[in-house]
Amino acid sequence: MELLTNLYLLLFLSFAMCRGQRSSCDRCDPRLACNCSHAGYALVPRVTDRALTFDLSFNDIAVVTGGDLTGHEKLLILILHRNRLSEIHPSAFDSLWSLERLDLSDNQLTAINRRWFSKLGALQELNLLLNPYSCLGTRPVLQRLVRLRRLMFGGPALEELRRGDLSGVSQLEELTVQANNLRRYESGALADVWPLGRVTLSLHGPFLTNIALASDVIGDVSYPETPIILKDLHLNQSVQPFREMASRRVRKITFCNLSVSDKGIVDFLEAVDGEPITSLFMDGVTLIGEGRWEKASLTDHKNIDEFFLRNVVVLNVFQFSSLLQLGFLLQYPRKVSIINSQVFVMPCATTYLLLNLQYLDLSDNLLTDLTLTETLCNGDGTLKDLRVLNVSGNALKSLSTVSGLVTDLSKLTHLDVSRNGFISMPGGCSWPSTLRYLNISWAKLTTISPCLPETLEVLDLSNNDLKAFILILPSLRELHLSGNKLLSLPPGWMFPNLQTLTIQSNTLNMFTRSDLQAYRRLQDLWAGQNKFVCSCDFVYFLQSAIKGGEDVHLSDGEEAYVCDSPLYLQGEPAGRVRLSVVVCRRVLFVSVSCVVALIIGVLVCVLLWRLHAFWYLRMMWAWLKAKRSSRRRQPREELLSYDAFVSYSERDASWVENFLVPELEEPRENDGDSLNPRPLTLCLHKRDFLPGHWIVDNIMSAMERSRRTVFILSENFVQSEWCRYELDFSHFQLFDGETGSDAAILILLEPLSKDDIPKRFCKLRKLMSSTTYLEWPREEERSGEFWRKVRSALRDEEEEEEG
Repeated sequence: MELLTNLYLLLFLSFAMCRGQRSSCDRCDPRLACNCSHAGYALVPRVTDRALTFDLSFNDIAVVTGGDLTGHEKLLILILHRNRLSEIHPSAFDSLWSLERLDLSDNQLTAINRRWFSKLGALQELNLLLNPYSCLGTRPVLQRLVRLRRLMFGGPALEELRRGDLSGVSQLEELTVQANNLRRYESGALADVWPLGRVTLSLHGPFLTNIALASDVIGDVSYPETPIILKDLHLNQSVQPFREMASRRVRKITFCNLSVSDKGIVDFLEAVDGEPITSLFMDGVTLIGEGRWEKASLTDHKNIDEFFLRNVVVLNVFQFSSLLQLGFLLQYPRKVSIINSQVFVMPCATTYLLLNLQYLDLSDNLLTDLTLTETLCNGDGTLKDLRVLNVSGNALKSLSTVSGLVTDLSKLTHLDVSRNGFISMPGGCSWPSTLRYLNISWAKLTTISPCLPETLEVLDLSNNDLKAFILILPSLRELHLSGNKLLSLPPGWMFPNLQTLTIQSNTLNMFTRSDLQAYRRLQDLWAGQNKFVCSCDFVYFLQSAIKGGEDVHLSDGEEAYVCDSPLYLQGEPAGRVRLSVVVCRRVLFVSVSCVVALIIGVLVCVLLWRLHAFWYLRMMWAWLKAKRSSRRRQPREELLSYDAFVSYSERDASWVENFLVPELEEPRENDGDSLNPRPLTLCLHKRDFLPGHWIVDNIMSAMERSRRTVFILSENFVQSEWCRYELDFSHFQLFDGETGSDAAILILLEPLSKDDIPKRFCKLRKLMSSTTYLEWPREEERSGEFWRKVRSALRDEEEEEEG
C-alpha cells in the first residue's frame, strides 16, 4: 500500500511539473499575427518576440504572471477573451509599450488594478466587459490611458459607477457600458468624456427599478452628434429617460433587443414630440401590442429622416392593425428599411403614405412577384422620388415582372434584386433610363440577354451559373462576375469604360496581357481563386502585375492566385513560382543546345581530324572487315605471293629502285653460300598496287600477301603521310596475334632515333627499342654484308615455314 501511495504521489508531482511548464505556440503568420486561440492553454505560451498580434482567446488561462509577456515591446494587439482569468500580476503588461488593443472580456476578474495600465500609454482600445467586478476599482484606474479611443466595460456584477472612474479619458470614439444591474450612479460619472462618439448602453435593470438612475446615465452621454444605442430594454415603463435624451437634442437613437407595447410606443413618440431626432433604428424588436398608436397622431416627427427596422417580430400578427393610421409618421422619412421581418406585402395604400421616400429596403422578407406588384402599386409610378430599391432575399421569380414594375420610377438609380429565384433572363426588358446600379447576384441565371440596360454603370451578376458574358455595355464602370463558370475574361472591347472587374472563383485557366489591354480603362482586377494553368507566359505576366509592372492592379493580392496545374505546381502561389528556362523557352533552349552541340561537334571533328582519328577508325573498320573475311577464306600461307612488302617514302624511291630491288629480286652469283640464292619477290606500291582500289585495301592486301614487311626508315619516311598510315596499319597487322613482331624488318637509310617516331605508335617505338634494325652503311665496302643480312632476315621465315 505504501508503494502504491508513493507511486500516486510521483505521478501527481510529474503532472504538476508538466502543468507548470510554459509551452510554445508556433501559429504565427507572415504578418506576425499569432493565433493561439482554442488551443487549451492553461498558461500563456511562448511566441516570437517580434509578434504584433497575440490572440489567446478561448483557452483555460487563469493567471498572467509578471514574466509571461516580457520582451514583447512590439506587440500591438493582445486578446485574452473568454479564458478563466482571475489574476493578473500588477506588472504583467509593463513591457507592452506599443500595445494598442487589449481585450480582457468574459473572464473572472473580480477587481480592476490600475497598475495594469500604468505603462500602456499607446493603448487605444480596452475591453473589460463580462467580468464579475462590481466597480472599476481604485480611482483613477484609467489615468494613464491618454490615447484611449474605444472603451468597453461592465457586466452582470457591475453595481456602482462613481465620479472620477473615467478620469484621464478625455475623448472616446466608442463607449460601451453594460450595466443591467447598476444600483448606484454618481451624477456626472460619464459626463467628463468629450467629444464622445457612439455610445452603447445596457440598462435593463435600471429601466425597471430605478428610472431616475437610468435618466442620469443617459443624460450624461447625450449629445446632439452622439449616436446612442440602448440594449436589452422593455419599453413598457416610464419614458422619462427619453425626455432627458430629447432635451439634449440627440439625433440618432438605436434600440437593440427591444420589447415594446403599444403604450410604450405612444409614450415614446410623445416624449420625443417635436425633437430633432433624424434617425430611429430598431434591431431585434418584439411588438407585443396590436399597433394601436393613433393616440400619438398629433405629435410632430417631421425631422425623422430614416426608419430602420430589422428582425421585427409581431406576437399578435393577426390582430395587428393596418398602418394606414400612421400617416403622421410615414409621410416624412426619406429612408425606410424593414429587413428580415417576414413582410409578405405592403399594401399599396400604405405605399401612398410614403410621400418623401427615396430609399426603400425590403430585403430578406417574403415578397413574391404578386405581392411586390401590390407593394409598388402595379408600377404606376407612385414612388416618384424613389432612387434606391432593395428587394433582395425574397421569393421573386420573374425578372420581366420586376423590370415592368420599376420602369416608371423615373428617378430610380439603384436596384438590388439579388438572392431571388430568377432562372432565366427575358430577351428584352423595360427599365427606367436613370438606372445605374443593378444587382442580380446569387440567382440561378445561366445566360444573359439584351434585357440588361445599356445605361448601367455597376452590374453585379456574381454567384450565378453563367458560362459566358457577351453583351455591349458602353457605360459600365464595375462588373462583378465572381462565382460563375466563366472560362475566360469577357471581351474587353465591349466595356470601353470599365474600371473594376471582379471574376473570382470561376473556371478561368489563365489570362494574358493582351486580354487586359482590350480593357482601355481597367484599373482594378479581382481574379483569384480560379483554376489557373501556370504556363510560363501567365506566370511571368502575373508576377509583373503583382510587382506593379502593369497598368492593371491585382486588388485581391498574390495569395489569391494559386496554380491548379501542372500537377507538380498544384497549390503553389503563382506569384512565387520559379519556372526554368527549359520549361519556358523550350524552342530557344533546344535551338541554343543544338547550336552549342554543333559547335562542340565541329570542334571535336576538327580535333579528331587533326589527330587523324577518322582515318584510324576507317582503317580499323577496314582491317576488322579484312580479318573477318580472311578467316572465311583459305589459310594465310596459301595467300602469300611476296616475300616482303616494302614501305618507303616516295623521296626514297630512287634508293629502293636502284639498290633494294636489284639486290633482292635479280639473280645473283653465288657469293659463298652453299646454294645459289633464290631471287626474292617484293611488293612495291608503285608497281604492284591494283589501280582503282582504295589505297587502304591495297595496303592491307599487300601486307596479307607478304611474308614480311620492310620499312625503309628515314626523315622522309617520318614526314610522309602515307608512310605514317602504313605504319599505323602495321600497328594492327604486326601485333594482332597472327604474326609476330619479327615479321617487320626495319632498315634505316640514315641515323634516326626512336624519338623521331610519332608517339602515338607506341608499339613501333617499343619495337625499335627491343629489336635490332639494319642500317644502310655509308661505307661501300660494307654494303655486301648489309645485303647478306637483309636476305638472311627475309629467308628466315621462309625456311621456318618449309621446315
